[in-house]
Amino acid sequence: MNKNPLTDLKVIEIASVLAGPSVGLFFAEMGAQVIKIENKKTGGDVTRSWKLPNESKASTISAYFASVNWNKTYLSLDFGKADELNQTLELIKNADILIVNFKFGDAEKFGLDYNSLRKINANLIYGEISGFGENSERVAYDLILQAESGFMAINGTEESGPVKMPVALIDLLAGHQLKEGLLVALLQRKNHGEGARVHVSLFDSAVASLANQASNWLMTKTDPERIGSKHPNIAPYGEIFQTKDNHLITLAIGSNKQFHALCSLLDLKELIDHKNFDTNQNRVINRQELARILANKIKLTNCFELLTQLVKNYVPAAKIKKVSEVFTEDVIKRLVLEEEIESSSTKRVKSIAFKID
Repeated sequence: MNKNPLTDLKVIEIASVLAGPSVGLFFAEMGAQVIKIENKKTGGDVTRSWKLPNESKASTISAYFASVNWNKTYLSLDFGKADELNQTLELIKNADILIVNFKFGDAEKFGLDYNSLRKINANLIYGEISGFGENSERVAYDLILQAESGFMAINGTEESGPVKMPVALIDLLAGHQLKEGLLVALLQRKNHGEGARVHVSLFDSAVASLANQASNWLMTKTDPERIGSKHPNIAPYGEIFQTKDNHLITLAIGSNKQFHALCSLLDLKELIDHKNFDTNQNRVINRQELARILANKIKLTNCFELLTQLVKNYVPAAKIKKVSEVFTEDVIKRLVLEEEIESSSTKRVKSIAFKID
């Protein structure tokens, strides 16, 4: 099989920050020609300036920008100038996909909306990302979506108050939604020979990803609470324990079989048939008591030795690693893409984790 199945596609990306560019990155990794058009008047994608304190002030690239931009051609254009807008339209005339996240009204202002562009390219697949829907003028950043979609309210602990997730996850979820929509539109075009408009809002993508937390409310009217890394439906799941050698580990016990194996390994077989812990629901009800018992045993163990035994006996468990620890592992190095962009050496992780054989 061709390692780059989308090699023949031409993708134009008029999008900034994370969601739209992450979709462009996906197509670049799949072998497509991706041309990223940035706003000359504002100095390009705003994330070029989102730098850590220790990043070079002289570089035109930030690590944030590099995270979702790889193997793209970069053009800096001003749509307010007729010749530069026409240059964009010429590129779109034979493009397969256009990815946009315009401010409200800008697409129509420059004639870069779907209804205008389909007149010059009937086969165009138009992928559009908005914040709160195509008719909303509201400016949307990931943090705002996390706040309004319920994610912040359920993230954190009772003591911490609402906490945003440490990556712009709503942007990434919206990017995945758009990828799926664009791939379906490509299949539709192959079968029926016509282009399409695919619209995704950050808000819809966020709410669609509440999954079991949404159903917990919809079916039981139980409003999810902030319980840290713990799981509202499973225990022990997400509790954090410290080992004798001062490492932190966590457990994800999803079945009675796994719980029995855990108890056996920790010499706590008396818990298996205990009325407070014999079923998952009872373990959820009595999770604090259970966590205390487990913590007293785990703090007497060596991290590596305990995890080795847990993994060997199919008990889901892990050491809590720093990002720096993750990227020292050889198995992870194959996921890193390197490239020089505008004289800056850049790295990012692949957006594609699947394999097709």
